[in-house]
Amino acid sequence: MSDTPHRTSYDAALDAVRGYAHSDAVAVREALAGLDARSWTEVYDVLGGLLRSTIGIMELTGRHWKLDDLVRCTDGVSAAAPPHYEFAMAEATRAWARGDQSVMRAFSGRDIQGAAHMSAIGVAVLGLALWGRSGLLAVLEEFRAAADTLAHDPSTGA
Repeated sequence: MSDTPHRTSYDAALDAVRGYAHSDAVAVREALAGLDARSWTEVYDVLGGLLRSTIGIMELTGRHWKLDDLVRCTDGVSAAAPPHYEFAMAEATRAWARGDQSVMRAFSGRDIQGAAHMSAIGVAVLGLALWGRSGLLAVLEEFRAAADTLAHDPSTGA
């Protein structure tokens, strides 16, 4: 019997965002290592929820970021991605900044691993813009605590 705690898709997703927030390619790789197809889909789903929530908070607070700053920050954060995803993210972000969202949609529709990396980078970049590094890391811990509570709450049927 292993003493290693069971890692969930939430753990992998949050650890990937944390790795990107620190521009730590090793942490990103370790966060997503060994995932099977189902787990990649679950990680992508978690990251999609985080991304939608982060965008929603940005919209609610009225926080805006200049597109050139967004592109520059995305370049820095995505440097922790596997090389082929780093380039794809840079291109997708530049297209998005020009108003072309089709590149991101097309990319996410054909490669679940790439879509997960793209979403994690998006959460990291927008989270850094909203809260800074320490604030983003605190938000990720709050999310983990909420997810753990829901996963182990008998009233939710989980």
